[in-house]
Amino acid sequence: MQDRFNQYRIMWILVFFDLPTETKQERKIYAKFRKDILKDGFTMFQFSIYLRHCPSRENAEVHIKRVKSILPEKGHIGIMCITDKQFGDMEIYFGRKITEPTKQSQQLEMF
Repeated sequence: MQDRFNQYRIMWILVFFDLPTETKQERKIYAKFRKDILKDGFTMFQFSIYLRHCPSRENAEVHIKRVKSILPEKGHIGIMCITDKQFGDMEIYFGRKITEPTKQSQQLEMF
């Protein structure tokens, strides 16, 4: 059980996207993609960068597969998976002021 929640097993998924928004239809597609990843538990990290905490690599693969299933026809989308340890090593700044990364609370899973 102790190995289940170690910082090398817990994963973070980052989804980066740059979608066209020139036309009304493109803006609608953009909004739908954003709404769908939010519905899957992603939160905005920065504009067009969303992240999701996952308790394991296997769980991360489920969510990555979901994102891949809703990819829009046009635009650039990147998906990256990093360990909790790597996420914790990130340096975040607001201007010149350093800010600690948000600590994710321990999540319980019910099957």
